[in-house]
Amino acid sequence: MDHASVIWFRRDLRLSDLPTLVSAAGSSEQSVALFVLDDRLLATSGPPRRNFLLGCLRELDDRLGGRLLVVHGDPAEVVPLVARRYEATKVHVSADFAPYGTRRDAAVADALGDDAELVATGSPYAVSPGRVRKADDTPYRVFTPFRRAWAAHGWPAPARTSANTVDWIDPESYRRRVAIPADDDLGDVRLPKAGEAAARKRWREFRDAHLNDYATDRDRPDRDGTTRMSPYLKFGCIHPRTLLHDLSGHSGKGPTSLRDEFAWREFYADVLHHNPHTARENYNSKFDAIEYDSGKEAENHFYAWCSGTTGFPIVDAGMRQLLAVGWMHNRVRMITASFLTKDLHLPWWRGARHFMQHLVDGDLASNQHGWQWTAGCGTDAAPYFRVFNPTTQGEKFDPSGDYVRQWVPELRDVPGKKVHSLPDGPPEGYPAPIVDHRHEREVALQRYAALS
Repeated sequence: MDHASVIWFRRDLRLSDLPTLVSAAGSSEQSVALFVLDDRLLATSGPPRRNFLLGCLRELDDRLGGRLLVVHGDPAEVVPLVARRYEATKVHVSADFAPYGTRRDAAVADALGDDAELVATGSPYAVSPGRVRKADDTPYRVFTPFRRAWAAHGWPAPARTSANTVDWIDPESYRRRVAIPADDDLGDVRLPKAGEAAARKRWREFRDAHLNDYATDRDRPDRDGTTRMSPYLKFGCIHPRTLLHDLSGHSGKGPTSLRDEFAWREFYADVLHHNPHTARENYNSKFDAIEYDSGKEAENHFYAWCSGTTGFPIVDAGMRQLLAVGWMHNRVRMITASFLTKDLHLPWWRGARHFMQHLVDGDLASNQHGWQWTAGCGTDAAPYFRVFNPTTQGEKFDPSGDYVRQWVPELRDVPGKKVHSLPDGPPEGYPAPIVDHRHEREVALQRYAALS
């Protein structure tokens, strides 16, 4: 057995159900817990996501008794330094399949050379990207057959791990150790409580009170019907395998619908793994030729969309919710994305970038491919010419208007579902619609038809 190893935490900020701990315990007498503050990742994370990450690190450090070694720098430089300092022959990680993570890990493995081995055990997914393939050994391009193959493939039971699974080294004397940075000042933005304990608490609350109604309530932004687990899954405060194992004892439409949502998350990770260019480019290259609006009016429209001042209540409510809590209901994400791409005729990647700056759960695969699905240029985007009517979407999924009134105070005196159509016109202080939806829908359809 080796004398020491490094356990390099990334998107697995927990101690329960963590296969890297099992791998390290089987190969080393002691382990150092490492987290690298990587400027490449920090720079692309908006302040809400950075703050949530820092909260997760503080909670993990507490669980480790203050023995989390945090260093700052390029992983290809600092990880080998840590390994040499502790004479570690193995660096244990959960595999990363995202474009940057793949390149980073290859660079770290190369930098470690013959001194230490980068050992990947598990991943942030129940089924790692690339595992589920068609009979001809090619990746799936359509969700439904992927979901069936994913479910048939299955996943192992949760790993039985805790802080006591390995013997932790106290890194207090390591001279390159840095303190976990202070949070960014977010003003009045309210984020969920970070860390593994909060993740498990939220899951229990949802499972016990909302799981059975999930199939219907998940589309209702006026209800607390979604899991709110996405920030915790993003940083691995809890593993999807843990939740799927818990779901195995439940049947009915709610649990089935939730399993499908986990499959969507893993499908998009698989798509990005096989098509890393889709983080920035259209999955369907036919859409490279679509016409977008530009100029001063287009920029004014984009600002109105970002600030929640479009004059379309459900759109504005969603955009203001995003700014206020770093999260937006999934149904409203689709509505706001459709509005940007099909009413304002602006590129999906501008909206995706705005979301990634403000979402506490911003996940590259889910965010980029969710946007492309709505814009029509992604996977399963049929019918790609569907244009959401923001007024009827609001009336259907926020029938009492409570969601809109919660986030748009200018409309709190408008009763019932009238808050969506505003038949008496916008009240004082609330803008008139910046576009005519009926007209812009026809423009969008004409531009889509031109691609054929």
